[in-house]
Amino acid sequence: MKKHVLGFAAALGLAVTAFCPPALAQTAPARGGASGSATLDAVRARGSLRCGVSGEIAGFSLSDSRGEMQGMDVAYCRAIAAAVLGQATKVELIALSAQNRFTALQSGEVDVLIRNTGWSLSREANLGLLFAATNFWDGQGLVVHTSSGVTSAKDLGGAAVCMRPGTSTELDVSDWFRTNRIAFTPVMINGVSEIQEAFLSGRCDAFATDASQLAGFRARQGARAAELTILPERMTLGQAGSMVRKGDDKWFDIVRWTHFAMITAEKLGVTSANIDGFASTDNPDIRRLIGLDRGTGEGLGLDDLWAARIVRQVGNYGENYERFIIPIGLERGHNRLWTEGGLQFSPSFR
Repeated sequence: MKKHVLGFAAALGLAVTAFCPPALAQTAPARGGASGSATLDAVRARGSLRCGVSGEIAGFSLSDSRGEMQGMDVAYCRAIAAAVLGQATKVELIALSAQNRFTALQSGEVDVLIRNTGWSLSREANLGLLFAATNFWDGQGLVVHTSSGVTSAKDLGGAAVCMRPGTSTELDVSDWFRTNRIAFTPVMINGVSEIQEAFLSGRCDAFATDASQLAGFRARQGARAAELTILPERMTLGQAGSMVRKGDDKWFDIVRWTHFAMITAEKLGVTSANIDGFASTDNPDIRRLIGLDRGTGEGLGLDDLWAARIVRQVGNYGENYERFIIPIGLERGHNRLWTEGGLQFSPSFR
């Protein structure tokens, strides 16, 4: 399979002020030998994390005006690199399509897949993969041309609907139309850019994909965004996030707890801007999170400052949501913390 390496992220500022105590000044794990995780050992030997992303989805993985890949999925790639390699910049972002993403993970071409990928029984039971963490609660949606006058998916009888083959969208949307006894014509197009162009050119009446992707697509239209209407119906509510190969439990734990570290940091009010101010905190939860109290890294094969590096170099969950998702027009909704009525949750760091 042809590999599309999108390049390294820009430096995220690893310098620590002279006022930061030695415990928090450490920026790289000093561990050698077998970790108990074949994937972790391979990543360390290579000196970089290979992370599979889309590269075409605004808010999640898309090049900015400087050609640097940015987004929520990219932030998670960088967070894992910060945890296991000491620097968030030590990551290769590899663009994968909906068709080759699972093969790339199964074959070892990538170490982790963070590509707006949904969690389902068939993917875990049949593909030899495990869903590690939910970085975004999403749902399948539809966008139409505002000029069509369509305001509900139930008005789409006989419509041509563009979808990508081999995705959960194809199944979920088909189920929804069948359940509602509405006839439609699926138009299957592979690439993200290709399907968006097909919709804009009028090849299909509606475009179906994750609601988050629709919001990013609409936002990218700039002054013409009002010409597109995202319909209110959601065919599903589902999780999107990171996947790893089965059989490497410690790597699964690292990827999962990277997410929990970002969630816990937001709950505790620890940010990339203020983390060094907690160097003398008496709060036991914060002390465990940022490695002032020892023991949180050993079971993962990491040092105790792994979570502190994530927060300092990448930020907590809320910081990244504000940076990447709010600008495309998606409020927190289900992605609020569980303490605020949302579904984003973290277990204890004890």
